[in-house]
Amino acid sequence: MAGYRESLVHNRDHVTVAIEDLDAFDAELSDKIRKSPADYLPLFETAASEVLASLRSKVAGETGEMEEPVTGDVQIFLSSKENCLSMRSIGADYMSKLVKIAGITIAASRVKAKATHVTLLCKNCRSVKTMPCRPGLGGAIVPRSCDHVPQPGEEPCPLDPWIAVPDKSKYVDLQTLKLQENPEDVPTGELPRNMLLSVDRHLVQTIVPGTRLTVIGIYSVYQASANQKGAVGVKQPYIRVVGLEQSRDANSNGPSNFTLDEEMEFKEFAQRPDAYAKICSMIGPSIYGHSDVKKAIACLLFGGSKKRLPDGVRLRGDIHVLLLGDPSTAKSQFLKFVEKTAPIAVYTSGKGSSAAGLTASVIRDGSSREFYLEGGAMVLADGGVVCIDEFDKMRPEDRVAIHEAMEQQTISIAKAGITTVLNSRTSVLAAANPIAGRYDDLKTAQDNIDLQTTILSRFDLIFIVKDVRMYDQDKRIASHIIKVHASGAAASSKNTDASEGENWLKRYIEYCRVSCKPRLSEKASEMLQNKYVEIRQKMRQQAHETGRAAAIPITVRQLEAVIRLSESLAKMRLTNVATPEHVEEAFRLFNVSTVDAARSGINEHLNLSPDIANEIKQAEAQIKRRMGIGSHISERRLIDELNRMGMNESIVRRALLIMHQRDEVEYKRERHVIVRKA
Repeated sequence: MAGYRESLVHNRDHVTVAIEDLDAFDAELSDKIRKSPADYLPLFETAASEVLASLRSKVAGETGEMEEPVTGDVQIFLSSKENCLSMRSIGADYMSKLVKIAGITIAASRVKAKATHVTLLCKNCRSVKTMPCRPGLGGAIVPRSCDHVPQPGEEPCPLDPWIAVPDKSKYVDLQTLKLQENPEDVPTGELPRNMLLSVDRHLVQTIVPGTRLTVIGIYSVYQASANQKGAVGVKQPYIRVVGLEQSRDANSNGPSNFTLDEEMEFKEFAQRPDAYAKICSMIGPSIYGHSDVKKAIACLLFGGSKKRLPDGVRLRGDIHVLLLGDPSTAKSQFLKFVEKTAPIAVYTSGKGSSAAGLTASVIRDGSSREFYLEGGAMVLADGGVVCIDEFDKMRPEDRVAIHEAMEQQTISIAKAGITTVLNSRTSVLAAANPIAGRYDDLKTAQDNIDLQTTILSRFDLIFIVKDVRMYDQDKRIASHIIKVHASGAAASSKNTDASEGENWLKRYIEYCRVSCKPRLSEKASEMLQNKYVEIRQKMRQQAHETGRAAAIPITVRQLEAVIRLSESLAKMRLTNVATPEHVEEAFRLFNVSTVDAARSGINEHLNLSPDIANEIKQAEAQIKRRMGIGSHISERRLIDELNRMGMNESIVRRALLIMHQRDEVEYKRERHVIVRKA
C-alpha cells in the first residue's frame, strides 16, 4: 500500500494497481472488480482521490487560512499477470466483465471529447438539470419530461423539452483504437479478427498504429448507429480499456521475461566453442547443404546493433538478405522457416502485395467519415523480419516503396491530409528468380539480375543459388530428400523434440537481441578498413578490364553491411566486442555471396581456355563473312550453315552472344532473326 501512496504523490492524476495486490489485500473485493468492474472502478477512483487529498499538505488560501488542496480526479489503471484470452473466445458470457487480450493496433482515430456530465436546459421553464453520462462509448439517458410544477396560468412543459448545453457540460478525452489479433494466433486460413477499443483520459495518444499491446478492459456494447433499421437489441461489442501495456518495445520486455535457468543455459551455450556451427545447423534442418545461406540467415535473425549518433541520425542494425536463383533450390523453404523462427515475422509474396499493403494505407472510417492510417506488412513487422517471396515479380512502383523502409527504417506518408512517419525497423529477407526463370551462365550478371542497382545496394548479402548438376552431390541430395519423406511419418510421432529446438532457438534469438549490443574492437576496425579498400581496388580493376561496371556495386553500404555482420556474429556468442575473427568470418560470408554475385556470369577474359577462345574468334569471323552489314538471317539457319562447316553449335551461340554484347548484331522477332549492325 505504501508504494501506491508514494506513486500517487508523484503522479497526481493516475495510478497503476496490480490485480495480484488486490487479491492479497481483499479477495472478495478483487472478485467483485472482476465481475462488475463498471460499478466498482468509479468507487475505486473516488477512494484514490480521497487518499490523495489526505496525503497532500494543506495550502494557504487567499485569506491566509489553511485550506484543503483541490485534487482532481485520479484515473486507476489495472495490470495483471494472468494469461490473455483469444479474441475468438470472447462472447456474451464475458459481457461487462474484465477481460485481457493481446494484439496489434492497426488503427487509431482522432481524439474526441466525451461528455461525462451533460447539462440540460428546459425549453419552456428554463430550469437546469445535470445528468451523468455512461463512460465508454455509451450515451446519456435523457428524461422525457420536465419535473417543474406549472404555476396557475402557466402552460405546462411539453414532452422532450430538454436541450443540451454544450458549454456547461464536463468532458474527457476519448480515442478509439482497432486491435487486430497477433498473426501467430490466427488459425490457418482464417482472417484475423479485430476488436474496437476505447481509451480515455491519460491513455489517449499513447499508442501509435503498429504497436503490440496487452489490454485489460471491460467488455461492453454500444448501439452501432441510430439510423440502423431492424433489430433493436443488436449491439456492437467493444472493450473499454482500463489498463494497457506495450509488449515487445525496444526498452521494455527486458531480460526480466527469461527465467534464471534459461539465462544460465543460454550463457553456457554461448561459451561453447561450436556455438556458431550449432546455431547454423538448427536453421532449416530439413534443407540439405547451403551452409553459407544458413549462416547468413542466422546473422539476419540475430541482427547487428542499432546506433543513434549525437546529431540524431539512426544507423540501422538490421541485415537484409536476397536469395537469387534457380527454381527448386529451397528458397521459399528458408523464408517459411524464418517466418516460424523469428520472434516477429510477416510473410508476403511479391505478386500479391501492393505498395500500400507493404507500407501503410489511408482508410476512411465508415461511421465518422474521417481518414486514419492502417499499417501494412513493414509496419506490423516492426522489430522483426519481413519475408518477401517472388521479389522479382513485384511491380517496380511497389518495389520503390521498400527503399526507404530498408535504409532509413521509417515509412513516411503524405496522403489525404495525413503526413506522418511510421517506424519500420525490420530486416528484409527476399527471394527472387533471375530473368529467364533459371540462372543462365552464358549471360553476364547484369542480364541475369533484373533488379535496379538502387535496391541491390540495400541488400547486405546477395546469394546466387544455382542448381548445379554434379553426380555425387545430386545423389546425396536425392537420398536426403527421400529420407525426409520416408521418415516423415516416423518423425510426426517424435516431432516434440524438433519443435522444442525451434522454440529454444526463438527464445535464444530473443534473449540475444535484448541483452547484447556488441561494438567493434580497434583491431577489427583497422582490419575492416584495409579489406574494404582492397575490395574496391579489385572491383575498379575488374571494371577497367571488362569495360563495364559490376552488376552489384560495392559501396559504403557494403562496408556497413560487413560491420553489421561482424556484430551479429558477436551477438550469437553473447560477447560485447566484435573481434578480428568475427570480421574474418563476416568478410568470408560477404565474399561468397555479394562479391561472387558481382563477378559471376561470363567475363570474356576470365573463364575461357585459349583453344575455346580461338574457336570463338573463328566463328565470329565466319559469321561476319556470311552476313553483310544490315542483312537479316534466321538464327537457326545460320547455325545450321556453320554446323556444316564443322563448327560446334554452342561455340556459335557463344560467339553470337559476345557479338550481341558488343552491339555488333541484334535480335529481332523474339530472337528468331539476327540483324548485323554497322
